[in-house]
Amino acid sequence: MPPRTLPLRPAATATTALAGLLLAACGRPDGDTSLFPLDGGHRWTYRVQTERDDDSREREQLELRSDGRADLDGRPAWLRRSSSGALYWLRSDASGIYRVASRHETEAEPEPDPQPRYVLKAPFTPGTQWQAPTTAYLLQRRNEFPREIRHSHPSVTMSYRIEATGLRVQTPAGDFDGCLRVQGTATVRLFADPTAGWKDLPLTTTEWYCPGVGLVKLERDEPASSAFLSGGRLTMELSAWQ
Repeated sequence: MPPRTLPLRPAATATTALAGLLLAACGRPDGDTSLFPLDGGHRWTYRVQTERDDDSREREQLELRSDGRADLDGRPAWLRRSSSGALYWLRSDASGIYRVASRHETEAEPEPDPQPRYVLKAPFTPGTQWQAPTTAYLLQRRNEFPREIRHSHPSVTMSYRIEATGLRVQTPAGDFDGCLRVQGTATVRLFADPTAGWKDLPLTTTEWYCPGVGLVKLERDEPASSAFLSGGRLTMELSAWQ
């Protein structure tokens, strides 16, 4: 759950400008979105570091921005754009905040999610649980092609749980209070090596969300400890936002 500026077009007429004002006034997201802002005009920059089993490290920067309301299938939705070229449509209501469609660079049209894919499920209190699909982002085969496990296991069910609230989180962008921590756990069954045979390898995600800002930190662990497989750890921290 990683990962992410186009010039604004001038209004052609006063009527167009008025329509924009009306949308801004009545098109606000439903539900409590303070922990994951959906309204337009926000931008988040993250430092991303990946550490692999061979002690190699990769560093990159990821930018996300909220473009505001972008209706989907005739219903209100809220668009997020990634610097990688991906687009995400989200909605919110009393049940929580969830993704309803996505589009990647190679796709011409949005791909609807078969079911709402929750980012945060209400109530935003310890013990709240939900499930969402994930994949293995870091696990790789050492000597087979394709190396990435996600090609053979594109969808794995991860169970999420709100573990704690009221936390203080330190990031390169500053310190944030009143934050919420989410823990996600899953397993993927793979042939580890001839000695160990088939093993259930853990996929673990920890995410921190803070009021008024949203996601400020994420840690992803996919250990392998196998002769045939390699894993790693990914850390994403907020470095700037508006």
